[in-house]
Amino acid sequence: MPKARGVRGAQRPRSNERSGPGQIALRIDVVTIFPDALTPFFRAALLGKASERGLVDVRTHDLRDFTSNKHRKVDDEPFGGGPGMVMTPEPLFAAVESIAPHRTTDNPRVILLSPQGRRLTQGIARELASLEWLVLLCGRYEGVDERVAAELVDEELSIGDYVLAGGEAAAVVVVDAVARLVPGVVGEPGSIVRESFEDGLLDHPHYTRPADFRGHAVPDVLLSGDHGAIEKWRREQAEHRTRERRPDLRP
Repeated sequence: MPKARGVRGAQRPRSNERSGPGQIALRIDVVTIFPDALTPFFRAALLGKASERGLVDVRTHDLRDFTSNKHRKVDDEPFGGGPGMVMTPEPLFAAVESIAPHRTTDNPRVILLSPQGRRLTQGIARELASLEWLVLLCGRYEGVDERVAAELVDEELSIGDYVLAGGEAAAVVVVDAVARLVPGVVGEPGSIVRESFEDGLLDHPHYTRPADFRGHAVPDVLLSGDHGAIEKWRREQAEHRTRERRPDLRP
């Protein structure tokens, strides 16, 4: 069986196992033809610390390890003709079956990163963070054989209405958005519930030192010490910013 390239220092909970009292472990397997490009990101900063603490276990797998041809090809010409190449179903099926040989309904949730999937939102990220195990499949070339979408994956997921060269950048976005919502990953839980999109609003403006920078002063209310007035100002600013920049978020 091909070996996963795990994040250094991460504890390895089994697929349906919690990492310890008070901790929730989320395992994410990313299948890609460029594992070495993704691993450094998963080892860095917040994700790296979460891995060391056993909260999140991110593993990358080289799709070419699951091929059965001597050239380790994962693509072929499309039936019916046309430009570009299409990812073949065999290695993707083999990868998922190797990673999760005893797969059950929604465990793991297998996701194909595709511009044709439902669009990632904060709500979907929170939904995925509540699960125990995700497998992300990174597409490439002109697309993936339709039998992968129809027979192998649980859903397709898009990060926006544009096309990328492959699913690797999308995988980074999904892992980052989801992992930070796992309890304990972000040190200050209150910072998560007050972010953009959590209550249908964009975030309010933030300021820090110096109080006056090149003639631009911090709003007086933030220096007043009046917490009630500060909260009221922040709410008003969030509502104004949302109306101005993203009116689609509010009725």
